[in-house]
Amino acid sequence: MLYFQVVILAATVMLVYYCEFTDTFSPAQQGFICRDPTLTKPDPGPEQNSCIQPVILYSAVGGLPVVLISGVELVIFILQYNSNNLYDQEKVVVMGDCCYVNPMVRRTFRFLGVYVFGLFTTDIFVNGGQLVTGSLAPYFLTICQPNYTALGCEDTALFVSQSDACTGDPDEIMRARKTFPSKEAALSLYTAVYLAMYLMSCIGSSGGRLAGPLLSLSLVSLAVLTGINRVAEYRNHWSDVIAGQVIGVAIAVFLVVFVVQYFKKRPVIPQSPSDAGTANTDEVSPQINHTMEATNKYVVSQCTGSFAEVT
Repeated sequence: MLYFQVVILAATVMLVYYCEFTDTFSPAQQGFICRDPTLTKPDPGPEQNSCIQPVILYSAVGGLPVVLISGVELVIFILQYNSNNLYDQEKVVVMGDCCYVNPMVRRTFRFLGVYVFGLFTTDIFVNGGQLVTGSLAPYFLTICQPNYTALGCEDTALFVSQSDACTGDPDEIMRARKTFPSKEAALSLYTAVYLAMYLMSCIGSSGGRLAGPLLSLSLVSLAVLTGINRVAEYRNHWSDVIAGQVIGVAIAVFLVVFVVQYFKKRPVIPQSPSDAGTANTDEVSPQINHTMEATNKYVVSQCTGSFAEVT
């Protein structure tokens, strides 16, 4: 089963590579209306000139989950080290009956592996939408520089469908044809929602009634601001940003609910007496005892206040 998952992840990475770094796929050549006011915004310049530069965005998307998930799992492991709730019972057979992986390492790689798969999947969905639609950026006509005289639309707003109607830089024109949905909006909100659900399920009310919601809302707010910034800089339309955000949220929720399942909400950190009355004691999973009776090789325990079993 592990090898099958590795093959799927490798195929996903290869598809992302072909979409991002090769010219194997080209966007649809969508036409435009002469002097369309929605396409004549000023050219915002390269992505490096944006307030949220690609290096900042991709560093956050790639590095923040690693730091956050690893840190939370380390804290949970330390707090549960001498208890019988989670880590004392959980083992993973790696090779035969002799080798085991520390449950903290196992859980960390599990959550990060699902996150990376979802990140690549989001990128593939976004690239697929951009290639199929060929939607034009708000600044398309500014860099397209069409010859309105030759096109015969000096005085009338005609629809131009010729693929060679533009006289500007071909690379910039190609970039302006790949805006729907917004990749930045999709990736940022996917990361925020995935981490927010992880934090809420792991921390919950154990770290205080406002700690989890505050961190989660902060992540989501920053992701939403990323999309708003794309519109403010004339790099995307509102429809591009909303579509990207919908894709990111949908994939994150799908992975949490149906792939890693959303762990049972038992508190990881012992609650204070004031919080004990609010805990839901009916949600303890019966899978631990069932699995321990079935086999002594592979013991599975539910995540207390976190995600469910991936494998």
